[in-house]
Amino acid sequence: MLNKIIKYFLICFLPVSFVNSVLSIPVKQNDETHVSVVVIDPGHGGKDAGAAVGKAMEKDIVLDLALRLGESIQKKYPEIKVIYTRKTDVFIPLHERARIANKSKADLFISIHINGTDNSYARGTETFVLGQHRSKENLDVAKKENAVILLEDDYETTYEGFDPNSPESYIMFELVQDEYLDQSVMFASEIQSQFRSIGRVDRSVKQAGFLVLRQAAMPSVLIEAGFISHPDERNYLVSSNGKAILSEAIFKAFESYKRKIENKSSFAVKSENTEYQAQENSEIEVTSETESNVVAPVSQKSVQKNADIYFTVQIAASNKKLETVSSNFKGLKNVFSIRSGNTYRYYAGKFGTVTEANKHQKSIKAKYPDAFVVAIENNQVISVKKALEKM
Repeated sequence: MLNKIIKYFLICFLPVSFVNSVLSIPVKQNDETHVSVVVIDPGHGGKDAGAAVGKAMEKDIVLDLALRLGESIQKKYPEIKVIYTRKTDVFIPLHERARIANKSKADLFISIHINGTDNSYARGTETFVLGQHRSKENLDVAKKENAVILLEDDYETTYEGFDPNSPESYIMFELVQDEYLDQSVMFASEIQSQFRSIGRVDRSVKQAGFLVLRQAAMPSVLIEAGFISHPDERNYLVSSNGKAILSEAIFKAFESYKRKIENKSSFAVKSENTEYQAQENSEIEVTSETESNVVAPVSQKSVQKNADIYFTVQIAASNKKLETVSSNFKGLKNVFSIRSGNTYRYYAGKFGTVTEANKHQKSIKAKYPDAFVVAIENNQVISVKKALEKM
């Protein structure tokens, strides 16, 4: 009911085409179990200096951080394609930054920024993911970063009436359902953890309505790597040593995130009274397998328009076929498997709605912290967003 009220409000105060664009973010179709393409976005640039104090400018600091980060990734992982939204001091519109990421089918979007405020005592790092702001402070950060659209030519047409300085415009983010929120939060948490390890003040992971994140159809974060308005942090941010340490921290967070994403189905099971550690190493496309181990749906509360689609929670993967008995899966019942090339993927439960699947994922989080919700259509994994559109 609340969503309907909000949508009515949006339609009354914002153009319908813009409201529709908010509710229909493009779906990425490439393999979401591996990190193959990374887009690094140094905020601001050119005529937009960002936060600045004297000769210290955000646009210069974040470009340096971005290039250092990209170099570290390419050096350690030459197979990963690193794309920058800018590599020089040029102005790039917000919508173009997201377009670059979407066009390249990126697996991760990293937007790097520096904070600035009138309060010279404010300090620390914070990493944002897409969502509705929970505090005025978060809204103020989003307003500041979104205000860059005012420097774009014909921004009124491009963003169809969105006013970065109007709180009413941000109500639209109440309706945004970020398909990649869990992955984004995972990466953001890794970043903040690494920042803490190098002694930076941790201002935590937060949500806010950033246009550049809304338009990016992949796991995305916006990093505020420090306060240029704080004298000590400013000196740290402009120093070569400070930038080297910060970029290395983000790189280590990337490594940890990459490892978790690509091994998120790793698990320990007991088979024939021995412990076996399985590692995921498979294509995302699944193939049919005998239904002998597939249990009946746990819930059929919802009548689907497309009965061939259901939601489930992937808990593990192994190159060895395992009996789907509760003793092999930490006491979980209603486990079934689908073969994926030479790999068997294991799922817990079948659900008629994504809400029910999300609840189940949360209920087993203690046992399987890296479990995640997927949609299945005719034994094929499809995007959750696409599944919802078909139902």
